[in-house]
Amino acid sequence: MATKKMVLTSDGKNNLEKELNVLKSEARPNVALKLKEARLQGDLSENAEYDSAKEEQATIENRILEIENILKNSEIVNILDLDKNKIRFGSKLKLLDLELDEEIKFMIVGSAESSPLDGKISNESPLGKSLIGKRKGEIVEISAPSGNLKYKIISIL
Repeated sequence: MATKKMVLTSDGKNNLEKELNVLKSEARPNVALKLKEARLQGDLSENAEYDSAKEEQATIENRILEIENILKNSEIVNILDLDKNKIRFGSKLKLLDLELDEEIKFMIVGSAESSPLDGKISNESPLGKSLIGKRKGEIVEISAPSGNLKYKIISIL
């Protein structure tokens, strides 16, 4: 089965590399120490600290594998060379929510670095997909579970 290529901004790649470094150099040794201390307490079958440390270890190891896989199978897109006339991966946008009459700002990124609370939406999300290729001034309508959403593209930064 072919692995899907992911797209990342250089900032997204750097952030993942930093997270990977912290997981390997700090989180992994810390959980190993917790496991060692829990083992010293005796019977592991009824040791909640040991169970908690094992769960934390599994979470850390899974995240390490996930980040390594993303980095191995990603393509870095140079967002400095973007055409500011058309929305593309890496574009920073300002939209007007026509229903709420509110401006929103975000950047279109790959799914690996998507974080709506931080103003980063995936190019694979319904909103991201519908915005790609559009231009300033266009109105975009997206069908969502909560109903249809309408946005006017104010600027492409």
